[in-house]
Amino acid sequence: MERLVIVGAGLAAAKAVERLRDEDYEGSITVVGAEPHAPYERPPLSKDLLLGKDTDPEVLDPGWWADHDVRLLTGDRATSLDRNGRRVTLESGERLPYDLLILAAGAQPRVPDVPGADTALYLRTREDSAELLRALESGGRLVIIGAGWIGLEVAAAARHHGVEVMVLEQADLPLANVVGVELAEHLVGLHRSHGVDLRTGVAVEEVLVRSGRPTGVRTSQGTIDADHVLVAVGAVPDVVLAEDAGLEVDGGIVVDERFQTADERVMAIGDVANAWNTTLHDRLRVEHWDNAIRQGRAAADVLLGLDTTHDWLPYFFTDQFELSMEYVGRAGPDDRLEIHGDLTANRFIAYWFDGQNLLTAAMNVGIWDVSDTLREMVGRRVDPAELAAVG
Repeated sequence: MERLVIVGAGLAAAKAVERLRDEDYEGSITVVGAEPHAPYERPPLSKDLLLGKDTDPEVLDPGWWADHDVRLLTGDRATSLDRNGRRVTLESGERLPYDLLILAAGAQPRVPDVPGADTALYLRTREDSAELLRALESGGRLVIIGAGWIGLEVAAAARHHGVEVMVLEQADLPLANVVGVELAEHLVGLHRSHGVDLRTGVAVEEVLVRSGRPTGVRTSQGTIDADHVLVAVGAVPDVVLAEDAGLEVDGGIVVDERFQTADERVMAIGDVANAWNTTLHDRLRVEHWDNAIRQGRAAADVLLGLDTTHDWLPYFFTDQFELSMEYVGRAGPDDRLEIHGDLTANRFIAYWFDGQNLLTAAMNVGIWDVSDTLREMVGRRVDPAELAAVG
């Protein structure tokens, strides 16, 4: 019997094994994860769970694993990979032999190289979200270092709890490299209108600590007191196992359009995979929910012998105050932006076009059930009448 081992018990792994068992894959399957939980979805960590809503983020019912003959090992990190002997060794000492291996260990929060950063709050796990929620419910001032998607979502949740919140961003505008200057300025205005003290062009030089707890931050513009400090400056893929085993790593584990490493017995999916995309003709490492679902299912299809490739466009979504949006595609820094609708009312669709007038990305804000239509439009020239018909 073929033995499949998946290192990493996240969303991508769950969707891979779900697909395999749905399609009657008969091999043995073992999923091993460092966290003490069955696979769960991460978007609720900075959204519903942080707002105090009663949400269960687990991907599959608790009984699914036994019912489908999948061995799930949680709270046991994989520490070494022997590719010649085809074995994965766990922190507990157990050795898992494999015929096929999928690396899906995800990513870890980036810890900036400044004194005291290791004492701050981070947001990656269910425990992190619960700890942050307790901090928000206790009140006081929250200082957030980083104005990316996580930082801004947490800022919105903090204001929901009535917390005084300051966001410090080193760049001149947050997320301008993703959505452009006009929409980045719109996000800044949105947060400031809700009482977020969002400061740009600020370099954090130290997280101030007393008795092991952060008490503020020292910045290029002075010292700021805080009751809580959250660092949200991105994530780094968990590639140590792959690197130590001699697999190619370049901003993630390098895989082809079928998620295959140079070792025919080893694949990589999810946040950790730097995969070739056949539509964009480029490598992508994507840390979003939609990508984990799609790569998990696609990797399963590859194992099942189906003709599947990494050909879909990146997708992500966010909820911040009254702004809820979905984005599909990948806009370049010099692409032309067109906004159709009411920017002030947060009900519009943004379109990005390259120099050949090809639609490279689209973002719907407050207009729903159009994401699939926009996905179909991205990558080609679009008639103005077609744009007007979307909404």
